[in-house]
Amino acid sequence: MTDATWVALERGADPAERVRTLRRAYEAYLASGRVERPVREVVAASWRRSARAHVAPDGTAGVELCGDALCAYRESHPLARVMPLVRELMGEYAEDGRHLIAVCDATGRLLWVEGHASVLRRAGRMNFVPGARWAEASAGTNAPGTAITVNRPVQVFAAEHFRRPVQSWTCAAAPVHDPATGRVLGAVDITGGYGLAHPHSLAFVGAVARAAESQLALCSPPAAADRVRLTALGRDEALLTAGGRTVRLSRRHSEILVVLAHRPEGVGGEELLLELYEDESVTPVTLRAELSRLRGVLAGELGGAPGAELLCSRPYRLALPVDADFAVAGRRLAAGAVTGALNAYAGPLLPASQAPAVVRLRRRLADQLRSALIARADAGLLADWAYSPWGEDDLPVWRALALALPAEQRPSALARVAELDSWLGAGARGVPAGPGTRLQDRGPSYGAAARVRGASPGARA
Repeated sequence: MTDATWVALERGADPAERVRTLRRAYEAYLASGRVERPVREVVAASWRRSARAHVAPDGTAGVELCGDALCAYRESHPLARVMPLVRELMGEYAEDGRHLIAVCDATGRLLWVEGHASVLRRAGRMNFVPGARWAEASAGTNAPGTAITVNRPVQVFAAEHFRRPVQSWTCAAAPVHDPATGRVLGAVDITGGYGLAHPHSLAFVGAVARAAESQLALCSPPAAADRVRLTALGRDEALLTAGGRTVRLSRRHSEILVVLAHRPEGVGGEELLLELYEDESVTPVTLRAELSRLRGVLAGELGGAPGAELLCSRPYRLALPVDADFAVAGRRLAAGAVTGALNAYAGPLLPASQAPAVVRLRRRLADQLRSALIARADAGLLADWAYSPWGEDDLPVWRALALALPAEQRPSALARVAELDSWLGAGARGVPAGPGTRLQDRGPSYGAAARVRGASPGARA
């Protein structure tokens, strides 16, 4: 899409007339499922996702965190470090223009909502408040939720919002990424009246997000000289960071390093061959050639940095300690820190990999984490999983979420449970089961859609 498609109102357009035409188009979509002009492509795609998620057009966002739980969560969130900068850049603009500034986490949960007091009161009536979830899959088309979904700055104007109570507002939001891994940490948003439907507001919020990323990079403590970081959750091509340099690895090289990071004691050649290749006809020569290419990549990309001489042989092992993100999530889970483990879990481990060892590790970590979430029965944590790309078809989690939610928030979760039950039943009868076929793994989604959308969420190497 061109840059113009992300701006809600092109230069010279009449806002009042656009509001009227968008309302007609919105009501036509609800009635027929057809999208009419002048609805933008990014909005049409978001409406379809919202409808598939059973978002109620007249509903309001659910508040999942409040009080001490909210304070503790946001104080520990990485974006807390950049809130002084966000306030400095946006606070006066929001106050003078009677706008709001908001910052959400990667699941669309609002952490901070600040601005003019009268506007805050209006926003509160639609639960645009700290602790409420505004992810697209739970609150429909809106700037912070949609910006996280499409992973780029986006503006939403008037009846482009999927829910009617939000259609008197305009918002612009941009995702904020972890500068080390590219992972989406959340989004920064400005919300107000129709006057925000201007290219300047979209550019402004994008610039604030980039400034926040730069501040995060400055705030991050330097990595120890002898430590190497491996990022492999939620992406098909892992990132290896050492000495301030980052290398994007091929899929096969990613698999090799994941296996060796999991086995610091080392792996013999024959065993490593079995761990990496489904095809038993693959010879040791193929593996040795792949390892030689990996050494060349590391030496060429990392130069004299720690990690350039990472691979050892007899047995194959890593020469330096490696901080692997999947190991961090596993350690937190083993210690009973379920919330911390979920925060570290950016998605399935190398989702597209079919290497036997990676498949085992991926399923073990995901199954242990989802079992812990179900046992905890915390609606907020369950929703984090259920509304993620890898959890959208996870029937046991959706059932647990439906039980954990307050009665007034339960209908959409129950509708999703019924839909997944229907798909499962169709699959059992030999009927093509649509997206539900991913449930054949009896766990989180490892299938086509999860691989496409979860390959590198928020990744920017």
